[in-house]
Amino acid sequence: MFLWAGTKGSQGSGGERRTIYQKIREYDVLDKRKTVTALKAGEDRAILLGLSMIIVSVMMYFVVGITMVRSYSDSVWTEESSCTVLNSTIVGEINCTYSCGSECWKSSKYPCLQVFVSLNTSGKVVRLSHNEEAQDANPECFYVPKCRKDHNAMHTVIMNISERLKTQQQVKCYMDPAEQQDSALLTSMYGRVAMFHSLFWPTCTLVGGTIIIAMVKLTQYLSIMCEQVGRIKR
Repeated sequence: MFLWAGTKGSQGSGGERRTIYQKIREYDVLDKRKTVTALKAGEDRAILLGLSMIIVSVMMYFVVGITMVRSYSDSVWTEESSCTVLNSTIVGEINCTYSCGSECWKSSKYPCLQVFVSLNTSGKVVRLSHNEEAQDANPECFYVPKCRKDHNAMHTVIMNISERLKTQQQVKCYMDPAEQQDSALLTSMYGRVAMFHSLFWPTCTLVGGTIIIAMVKLTQYLSIMCEQVGRIKR
């Protein structure tokens, strides 16, 4: 009788131990599932971030392609040179219009500053413009200010530019390598430096998105390999 009671007691304690072990194992499995679920959600978000960065970079490349690259390919002032300032004078005033409200336009004037330079490479005398926008707006004037109501303010700006050019006899300029243009530019809006800055950030975004996706895929591959090695060892 005592032996039967002892055997029953040992069986009960063994069952309780197995129950405790099963609960611990269930908790471990549940924790592992939660960890795997959290990791999978984080990986999905990382892949989504990488894809978003790649899509944004492609859109940026498209915008840069139809603006900067096209303007750079169409520009003829591509060769950097040195110019000697020969003359910087105001030859007259140009009419312009400015906005005074909704559907309201008034007229004003700005002084036309003409600057002639000599190309040090060939000695050819050409007209100097500030950039491509000034060349397109008015090729006769060096700088085209924003039209304002205050005529004296625009005149002061042009006079300051003229005095600065007179003090700098040698300036850097951009010319047509074929020398078919009778003008040169002081600054180029679509030069190589501008192209580099325009393509730098889209390229960084594209490379960053690709690296994020590659790192996630590498992590997934290493996780699968570790799991397979663990099964083999078991």
